[in-house]
Amino acid sequence: MLNTNNEVYRGLHYPWGRDVDPGAGVPQEIVEGVYWVRFPMPMSLDHINIWLLEESDGWTVVDTCLNLPDARAIWEDLLCGHMKDKPVTRVICTHMHPDHVGLAGWLVEKFDCPLWMSREEFLMCRTLAADTGQPAPDIAIKFYAAAGYSPAELEQYKNRFGMFGFGISPLPPSYRRLVASENLTIGDRYWQVVIGSGHSPEHVCLYCPALKCLISGDQVLPRISPNVSVFPTEPDGDPLKEWLISNARIRELLPDDLLVLPSHEAPFRGLHARLSQLIDGHNKNLDRLFNFLKQPRRVVDCFPALFKREIGEDSLGLATGETIAHLNCLMHRGQISRKKHSDNVHLYEQI
Repeated sequence: MLNTNNEVYRGLHYPWGRDVDPGAGVPQEIVEGVYWVRFPMPMSLDHINIWLLEESDGWTVVDTCLNLPDARAIWEDLLCGHMKDKPVTRVICTHMHPDHVGLAGWLVEKFDCPLWMSREEFLMCRTLAADTGQPAPDIAIKFYAAAGYSPAELEQYKNRFGMFGFGISPLPPSYRRLVASENLTIGDRYWQVVIGSGHSPEHVCLYCPALKCLISGDQVLPRISPNVSVFPTEPDGDPLKEWLISNARIRELLPDDLLVLPSHEAPFRGLHARLSQLIDGHNKNLDRLFNFLKQPRRVVDCFPALFKREIGEDSLGLATGETIAHLNCLMHRGQISRKKHSDNVHLYEQI
């Protein structure tokens, strides 16, 4: 049982403390019928929180962790222990990223239950999984070459391409679509679907008025700003605009007194404050990047304007995608221009 350890930090209230560790695979009841289970992951973001919603005749699972032997072992312990008296009746995935959808296919096959996702997340997940084991397309290589990648960095990208599918078990061929503002009956309460965008195409959050809580996925995290990236599949997209608009919409739609259950770090209160911090942080990044572009710069030259740390090999792809998202946002606002240099590398500059 978690001990109350009220902590306030940067306007957010953490009822069990900011650094609380519930223990790997140990279910903790957060509010009535909602259990928090933390799954470790072997990466810099070293865990994910999944949520078990108890019903009279079964369990609704929200997110699943990566397709890893250790994660499957934790699930087996849960299914034979805490969850043993009732089956999984549905699996809800907030979005398509492998740490969230990784074991969804395995669970729905095991229990012959439906997978619930938004349409764009389901279809994009299947599209990326279809690239597994395939060579990187020329258009993607040109995309990163235009960003200023060296030959060695392009080789690194080519070697890593098509790895998405290795992090997930195969999705089922059908799903139950979740749409914005619909009400789901889970147990004896209703949960409203709240959609965000930017970090992923059609991210699902779940709001329960009776319990005054929000399962926020990656849309609202207490300590970090989720990655918002542009990829070669949509090189001129403006996901940062979508991110800013959807966060402002969620701030208007939902009350501020909710307990936020994020996919990473600890549950907290202060939804409006955190959404404002996320919006303001990106607007400051846009201003800083605009000022940085008084002279022409490549994408890779812009990293110091957005990131406080050195960008290494492991973070190059995410940093590139996020930088292009900020550059595209400024371009769509008419504040900067993009020109192709004679070596086919893009140069960005203030207008």
